[in-house]
Amino acid sequence: MKQPNQQPAITMPSIEMVSDHACLLRFSEIINEQVSNQIALVTSYLKVLPGIVDLVPSYTTLLVVFDGDHFDRYAICKTIRDTITEIDPEQSLQADMREVVIPVYYGTEVGPDLDDVAAHCQLSVEEIIQRHSQTLYRAYAIGFTPGFAFLGNTPDELHVPRKTTPRLKVPIGSVAIAENQTAVYPSVTPGGWQIIGRTPINLIDWGSENLALIAMGDAVRFEAISRDEFLVLGGQLDGF
Repeated sequence: MKQPNQQPAITMPSIEMVSDHACLLRFSEIINEQVSNQIALVTSYLKVLPGIVDLVPSYTTLLVVFDGDHFDRYAICKTIRDTITEIDPEQSLQADMREVVIPVYYGTEVGPDLDDVAAHCQLSVEEIIQRHSQTLYRAYAIGFTPGFAFLGNTPDELHVPRKTTPRLKVPIGSVAIAENQTAVYPSVTPGGWQIIGRTPINLIDWGSENLALIAMGDAVRFEAISRDEFLVLGGQLDGF
């Protein structure tokens, strides 16, 4: 009988070959923290195996790139299943989860959608800032552009649609929300999320191992700072 505090067993994912040297593991159709934890745990086990070239985790999937000289399609599937079977479901990565704190200046001069978001959510600007900065987020996926982390989940009362017409240029460091997610634009790119603030810190470090400040599985918290603090930390007010 399952004990009250026992962790759920690792879900055995479906395995789909997507090329001669890559396969996609699909754990669920539902995005949540439990699935994310399982993907992170499986990633940690697979990455030490000889013949594994790269691992790309996402919301509910894990792309496994392997050496075709080391595995054929049957051997890689068996190795993956055998490895997952050996994982102790009681093991947790929560203790090792890294928390990243992102300082943010929430102001209309850097967050041009802040007033519109407040109106859509029927909250004051102060309430938008409070709810956004008091939530602990999880980095569910990295993509779109290097260093762009998809963070979830925003509180239900902050769910807003993407912009009907995306901006052609979103300034670096812009903090934005869309639907049930939030993110920071690490570089100047087009974008259709609702921008509510900006961080003065650089999210990309090309000299680091991970290249980015936020990695898959990290816990992320936003900390509201004043306009003066933003400028002292090197923040820029231009871009719009």
